[in-house]
Amino acid sequence: MLLDCDALEVIYSTNHHKKQAIPKVAVLPWCPDPKIRIFDLGKKRATVDEFPCCVHLLSNEQEQISSEALEAARICANKYMVKNCGKDGFHMRVRKHPYHVVRINKMLSCAGADRLQTGMRGAYGKPLGLVARVDIGDYLLSVRVRDQHQDHAIEAFRRAKFKFPGRQLIVPSRKWGFTKLDREKYEEYRKSGRVVPDGVHCKLVKEHGPLSKWINNPI
Repeated sequence: MLLDCDALEVIYSTNHHKKQAIPKVAVLPWCPDPKIRIFDLGKKRATVDEFPCCVHLLSNEQEQISSEALEAARICANKYMVKNCGKDGFHMRVRKHPYHVVRINKMLSCAGADRLQTGMRGAYGKPLGLVARVDIGDYLLSVRVRDQHQDHAIEAFRRAKFKFPGRQLIVPSRKWGFTKLDREKYEEYRKSGRVVPDGVHCKLVKEHGPLSKWINNPI
């Protein structure tokens, strides 16, 4: 498939970023809304103990990802997970939000267009859509599941990868769910009482404080 120079320029400009981001509030009255609206999927209220296994989809490029691509990847991964794990068998999050507004300066390509257009004079374009700015190593999608469903999570992200430009990596996490603790540490702290569940995350009980606090509850 052959593309003309204008089309290639638009594709390159929407995938690469060099300058400062322009948020939607800067051009509010006439900016389009993002395509993606839902960022949490599955069993969102599951406790931290219910889904110990976590898998991430990481970006391996510095680029811009459109809200349409994020929405397509969300739908693709969610459909596969619901089919194979059930709607309450996982909790998935879209980790990137499209805030940056990309613009387009439309050019005429018909006969005699050079008489009608002004080239780069007044070239500040009109808003085209919203994109998320992504660096190497940034999380795009994350899902927490039970251990027996880890292969399904990896396959769901493999399918979702095709909705994004560039290169992505699928990485099973060593952490417990969406927490910051390794699985071995979490299990050890949970048995000793140093970890308190807090929704989808957990709170680590500090080892300092008055002596009277630790007399009846030693760790």
